[in-house]
Amino acid sequence: MRTDTNDSWLTRALAPPEPEDRMARRILDAALEQFTLLGLRRSSVDDVAKRAGVSRVTVYRRFRTKDQLVEETLLRELGRFFERLDSAVAPLPTMKERVVEGFVTALRHTRAHPLFGGLLRLEPEVVLPHLTVQGASTLSVTVEYLTVHLRRAQQAEGRPDDDPRPVAELMVRVAVSFLLNPASCIEMEDEDQARAFARRYLAPLLDA
Repeated sequence: MRTDTNDSWLTRALAPPEPEDRMARRILDAALEQFTLLGLRRSSVDDVAKRAGVSRVTVYRRFRTKDQLVEETLLRELGRFFERLDSAVAPLPTMKERVVEGFVTALRHTRAHPLFGGLLRLEPEVVLPHLTVQGASTLSVTVEYLTVHLRRAQQAEGRPDDDPRPVAELMVRVAVSFLLNPASCIEMEDEDQARAFARRYLAPLLDA
C-alpha cells in the first residue's frame, strides 16, 4: 500500500542527492564519516558538529533531531545507490538482463559501501530492525524504485500489463536476505555465482 510517507521517501531518495545548502552538505558529509567510523549508537549530534567544524546549534538549525540527521544521511546515500544502479543496468537491452546485473550490483555496492556495509558489521543489532520489522520506509522506497523500472519494461517490451509490485517486492526481499545472512547452501561467493542465481531464480519471475 502506498502512503504519503513512502512517496515522500521515494521522491527524496530519487532526487539529486546533494542539498542546495552548502552547510547542510558539509554536515551530511561529516555525519557520513562519523556514522561510518563509529556507527549510529555511539555517535551524537555533538560528534557530527565537531567533525563538521560547526556548533551543535548550526546542526540543529538544519536537522531538528539526530533521527532526522540519520535519515537524511541514509537518504542521500540511497539516492547515490540508485544512481549507480541505474548507470550499471542502463546499457543492457532487456529487463531480464537488467534484473540480473542489478542484483549483482546491489550486493556488491551494499557490502562494500562504507556506511551500509560498515553498519552491518559494526551495529547489526541496530541496523537489522530497520531492514526487517521496522524497515517499511526503506523497503517501500526500494520496491517502488524497482516497480517503476519493471513497469517501464512492460511497456517497452510489450509484456502483460500486470501489477509488477509483488515481483519487485519479492526480488528486493531476496536481495535483503542475502545481505543480512550471506551464509547459505546457495553458492554466491563471487559475482559469477550471483549472476547465475539471479539468472535462474529472479529473471524468470518476470514471466510469472
